[in-house]
Amino acid sequence: MNPVWTHSGVRMNRRLETDGELNWLFLPGGPGLGSESLAGLVDAVAPPGTSWLVDLPGDGSNVEPPGVGKDTFAGWPQVLLEAAEAVPNPVFVGHSTGGMYMLSTPALEAVLVGLVLISSAPDARWQSAFAAMTTENVIPEVAQATARYEAAPGNDTLGELCIAAAPWNFAEGYADDGAKLLSAMPFNDQSMRWSAENFDNTYVSGWWPRQLPTLIISGSLDRIVTQTVWDDPRFAGDHVVRRTIDGGAHFPWIEQPDAVRDAFAELPHRSIAYSGR
Repeated sequence: MNPVWTHSGVRMNRRLETDGELNWLFLPGGPGLGSESLAGLVDAVAPPGTSWLVDLPGDGSNVEPPGVGKDTFAGWPQVLLEAAEAVPNPVFVGHSTGGMYMLSTPALEAVLVGLVLISSAPDARWQSAFAAMTTENVIPEVAQATARYEAAPGNDTLGELCIAAAPWNFAEGYADDGAKLLSAMPFNDQSMRWSAENFDNTYVSGWWPRQLPTLIISGSLDRIVTQTVWDDPRFAGDHVVRRTIDGGAHFPWIEQPDAVRDAFAELPHRSIAYSGR
């Protein structure tokens, strides 16, 4: 099917349709990785309704959205609101940085009927734990790929670096599967650099759901974004479901697709009920 673009260039590709009235908007992490990285997640969980793969303007393979000028990053990340407003009963699903972008867009709270955060965080505190992990778990291939990237920054060398880091992103025994997934992705150095320069280090969530049905999915083996950041009681509540995927890492649906599907199954009835507010 042909993609749908919002007026600011957010691209929405319909991935899957099942019986149901919800619209699920899947936003990738990275940034620069592309929503193609979430196709396997959509297929694994097959939530009720229509599932869309969403790319911000300038991210992933959405490099020349129609009708958008040269500064494709001008509205990041608030242009996410356009995607939510484009469909009825939207549930936004954010992986890693994608979830952080969603939590930096307060206007979403009034539009969404559900929120899913996978391997994400409410602020930038996770970065210190990540830095310590990389020091304690050195991968020589990552150091070599980093040197090549720094000498010649670009999509190809960024991709090589991310693929080399697969053992950090995936559980033991799944690094080859992870590298295969990553090798097929449309890495985008420009969007990665925009986020590094304008978002990553200073990120603090701009809102937290007050009543919106919310699902937090954490891999027990996630070494990229420590999931202890959600232990603060302010992120709990009757409207919040938190599920830890035993044996799952930063892409927990790769190691444990059934467990992630079961976690997703807890949200639809809550969102449908909430949509009648």
